[in-house]
Amino acid sequence: MAKNNLISGSIWDEYSQNVQNRMNNPKFMGEITEEEAKKANGKLIVADFGAESCGDAVRLYWLVDEKTDKILDAKFKSFGCGTAIASSDTMAELCIGKTVDEAVKITNIDVEKAMRDNPDTPAVPPQKMHCSVMAYDVIKAAAASYKGVDPDHFEDEIIVCECARVSLGTIKEVIKLNDLKTVEDITKYTKAGAFCKSCVKPGGHENREHYLVDILRDTRAEMEQEKLKKQADAKSFDDDLAFDELSVVGQLKAVESVIDEKIRPMLMMDGGNLEILDIKKDDQSNIDIYIRYLGACSSCSSGSSGTLYAIENVLQESLSQKIRVMPI
Repeated sequence: MAKNNLISGSIWDEYSQNVQNRMNNPKFMGEITEEEAKKANGKLIVADFGAESCGDAVRLYWLVDEKTDKILDAKFKSFGCGTAIASSDTMAELCIGKTVDEAVKITNIDVEKAMRDNPDTPAVPPQKMHCSVMAYDVIKAAAASYKGVDPDHFEDEIIVCECARVSLGTIKEVIKLNDLKTVEDITKYTKAGAFCKSCVKPGGHENREHYLVDILRDTRAEMEQEKLKKQADAKSFDDDLAFDELSVVGQLKAVESVIDEKIRPMLMMDGGNLEILDIKKDDQSNIDIYIRYLGACSSCSSGSSGTLYAIENVLQESLSQKIRVMPI
């Protein structure tokens, strides 16, 4: 077991007093034996996890009440730096009293925040955040062992920033929703890249599958394509001439789209529906859309009055004032 010797200098200013205390006097370091588990009528779970990036490793012991799935006790052994010891000690303490399902929801951020002296000051320097990630991963390993599943069972998203546990989907969504343009913006909104920074771009302390610079570039490209598509759609439907210039197939698709979005749901609520039979243009440039009512609409008297006028009005406002709806 590694224990940091006290060292002088400003380096300690980056570690909370809580972390320093746990480094030198961990409260939950040790092991739980099978004999102890039997005496407590609990199930012993032992899980290991090692971080390839730094060579640290941790072994977690859980004593679980199988009737309630509650973790009665937790111990750890840590092979590595003092921060790994402090993180593992905090992690073990956070597990006690929780059910296995509750414990697996403990994140590395929960561990790091629990080691702070005050809520606004990080407990460890950014490059040491991976130690709390290791604590998170060994919890998943223990829960997987207890439940008889693969650890990946608990991970349903691609994690880009291990330090802040930020997923690829979250980053892309935040970029789009807030029109983010820089990596600094992503960090401000999500905390991704705020700690060890290995997820920002290639060249950090560990290789990543996804980097913020690439996600930003690709997502901005997606946004531009979506913008161009919307502009093209708007150009198609902004005025009567644009709709007139569409082929019959194009007009049919446009009409179907409006009906699916704004008309069909209302008809179906009353047990009705409709289908488009044909689209024709007469000598006065009117665009006649021939429809047939289905279900309850086929016998409804308003199909030739109120309902018909409502359908025609929606299509005229959405596509062209020259549209006329002809029920057959």
